[in-house]
Amino acid sequence: MSLGLPRCRRCGAPTLREVAGCRDCPPEPISLARAAFAFEGPIRSAVHRLKFSGWRDVAPALGAAMASAWDDDAQIVTWVPLSGRRRRERGFDQARALARVVGPRIGLPVAPLLERRGDPGPQARRGRARRLAAMEGRFGARDVPRERVLLVDDVLTTGATAAACARALVLAGAREVAVLTAARALPGRVAADILGDGLAFGSVVAPGNRSPAVDASRGRNDPRKATLGR
Repeated sequence: MSLGLPRCRRCGAPTLREVAGCRDCPPEPISLARAAFAFEGPIRSAVHRLKFSGWRDVAPALGAAMASAWDDDAQIVTWVPLSGRRRRERGFDQARALARVVGPRIGLPVAPLLERRGDPGPQARRGRARRLAAMEGRFGARDVPRERVLLVDDVLTTGATAAACARALVLAGAREVAVLTAARALPGRVAADILGDGLAFGSVVAPGNRSPAVDASRGRNDPRKATLGR
């Protein structure tokens, strides 16, 4: 189910009335953020299966929803890279897989502009301040055009990782950095105020009345591909 408007114009988070910016906006220098879904319910399961269970067939479904959610402009797409260790453990980079779906669907080239410097470990149990500190200086950028870059990742939580990437891109020459993710983690008060009126968790966050939904009910070993529903 699409949440539509109202929303925060900068970060796309659902709000009770339209605002230019909100307390949940990601840190600068991120200029704009959009996400296809709330990080709850079946979408949370789908993202976890993509990241941790090797269910790669969900990437085209999520990427298509992300492309539908993108409502602004950019000139090139890149992604938040995994560390070498995590890429070896998982066998692939889920953000790269998503970017390679998003780019062609919105008519933009996809390029590896970022490199990761070390691995600060899992961020899930860290608060906002600790996440920001842990990601400081963890990314470098290369061959960045002086254009608006669209940075792709799987989930936007505090924005600490995306902001560290954005800083590296801007320092390397990017004119501006926007962020597009498959899902957005919404604070409890947002969920209570906005999703509490009968709207389902795992719903589309970005506007658009034909955004596809992801069927996350199939297990990793199911031979069928991930499907889209309306």
